[in-house]
Formats: sequence, structure tokens, C-alpha cells
Amino acid sequence: MTCFDRRMASRPALALGLSLALISPALADRTVTDQIGREVTIPDTVERAVVLQHQTLNIAVQLDAQGQVAGVLDEWKKQLGSGFARLAPGIEDLGTPGGLTSVNIEELLALKPDVVFVTNYAPAEMREQIESVGLPVVAISLLDVPPEEAVKQSPVVSGDEAAAYDTGFREGVRLIAEVFGKAEAGEDLIAAATESRALVAERLADVAEGDRVRAYMANPDLTTYGTGKYTGLMMAYAGAKNVAADSIQGYKQVTMEEILGWNPQVIFVQDRYPQVVDEIKSGAAWQPIDAVTAGRVWLMPEYAKAWGYPMPEAMALGELWMAKTLYPERFEDIDMEAHADGYYRRFYRVPYQP
Repeated sequence: MTCFDRRMASRPALALGLSLALISPALADRTVTDQIGREVTIPDTVERAVVLQHQTLNIAVQLDAQGQVAGVLDEWKKQLGSGFARLAPGIEDLGTPGGLTSVNIEELLALKPDVVFVTNYAPAEMREQIESVGLPVVAISLLDVPPEEAVKQSPVVSGDEAAAYDTGFREGVRLIAEVFGKAEAGEDLIAAATESRALVAERLADVAEGDRVRAYMANPDLTTYGTGKYTGLMMAYAGAKNVAADSIQGYKQVTMEEILGWNPQVIFVQDRYPQVVDEIKSGAAWQPIDAVTAGRVWLMPEYAKAWGYPMPEAMALGELWMAKTLYPERFEDIDMEAHADGYYRRFYRVPYQP
């Protein structure tokens, strides 16, 4: 073979090498569809994520992906409670370049993230601002609704609300797990979150609709959850009726007159708002309400996250706790602290502390 022949023979290999070099960055990327219907190209391996939504942060920690989190939302302590630092050691040292609806681009860039998680209702201009500097944005809703509803803080669910949240929860956890490369952990978390619901349903099967306990979820400043939020479903699964369901859509502020008219038999308060319990017990306006008169104003344990979005521990433990609280004689054999301790050791890798 002549020198010319050898040069010609080597050219296909050289061309192939150049082609592979040119396309290798693309091969290192993958495309996911987020929960507002957007296709997002992300790195094949995510080592540094900034999480600007507390629900996603909570799930990431349970997936054992905290080591891949480089920054968090600035109000994580307000949204998750100060006790969350025990479950996510080192979180207080992470950067906080923004929140649910705004971001500081300079602070975000300084964290050098591979991907940024935002809430489904993050403003479009916020998402575009982040994308304009070359960072992929993944929106999480934990709810299966059309894209035009998915971007709202209080989406309207047409049809089966329970199915929309069940599907949305599974898809959301799988998406977060896929981004972090924790697919197996995601399936484990989904299985654990949904396994106790059948037990609760079986034991409450004979509770007639008219006999359900009238319950109210008290948040700060007279805000509560109506239809279209997981809180109402949590109550329904536990054998209660959300008194606000027929009057309001989503998360809204109500009036004292409305609450008095609903006259709930029990009042629940989320663990992150302990001050609300004192306000209700000591507030003169609350005293005529049946729940207050009977001393049935309950601060929920930290795992019973009765939020607008379904959290894994709320489904696995919170629904069971609520059902046992409302119908103790039907769940006498259930040791909630033992259940919670097993869950916490498995997914938070720490013991549960009531």
C-alpha cells in the first residue's frame, strides 16, 4: 500500500472519530418531560442541583440525594419547619439563591448547578430567566392535570381528583428520582407511601358519608385548603369531611364567620404552625366551635404533612395517624411511633423523634 493509499484508508476512521467527538456532548445529555409538560434537556449525570421547591427538597432527601443538592429555596425553614435540619444535616450551610417565585441569577450561577428544580407555579419569567443563562429548569407539581392548569398555584382538577393526585405523585417522584439517578429508590419510596392506604380503607369501609367527622385544617391568618388540594383527600382517606371543600377552591384565606358556620368537630394544625394551636385555644372568637369546646384541636406530628401537595410520609404515615386519631377504636393495634420510626430510619436514615 502506498503512502497515498494509507492516508486515504485512515480518513474514514478519522472522520468517524471527529463525528463522535462532535456528538459526544449530546450523548451525555438526556431529555425529560417535567410536570408542566415541558421537554427539558439535562446532563446524563446530575451532581449539583438547586432545589427551589420544598416538596422536591423533601423528596430528594428521602431518595438519599441530598449529597447532590448544592442550593435550596430561601424559605425552606418556614416551609419545612426548623426540625427539617435534623433530617437533612448540612442544609443550613447550602446557598439560598431564590424561592418559590423569584431567583437571584448571580447567586444561582455561583452554585454552578447542573439543573434547577422549581415549583409548577413559578412565574414563566423566572423559568425563562434561569434558562437564559444556560441552566435547565424542571418544574414539579405532583399533580396530573393539563399544562394550562399545571402552571397554576391552585389548579382546577376536572374529573377524579384522587386519581389526578395519585398519578401526579407517582410521576413526580419518578421524575425527581430520574434526574438524580435514583430510580430504584424512587420506586421504593412510592411503594412505601401507598401501602397503608388499603388498610385504612378497609377499616373505615362502613363509615357512612353522613357520619364522617367534620374537620378543618387551620393555617396561619385564617388560611385553609378547599377542593383541588391533597389536604382534602387526606381527610377523606382518613374518614373525615373537609368542611371547606364545598366553599373554596385551592388554598385561600377565609373569614371567622365562615369557620363558625362550618362548625368543625375537629381542627387539625400542621406541625410547622404550632402557634396556630395557641391562637385557637386562647382566641375568644374560636370558643363557640365544637372542636374547641370538646378539646379536639390537634397539632399534627411532623410526618403528617397535610399540605396542598402529597408528601410520601403524609401518605404512608399521616393518613394512618389521622384515621387512628379520628377513630381510635378501629386502630387500637397500630403503634404509630413504631411505624414512624421504621419509616424514618429507612428513608431519612435517622430515628423518629416525636
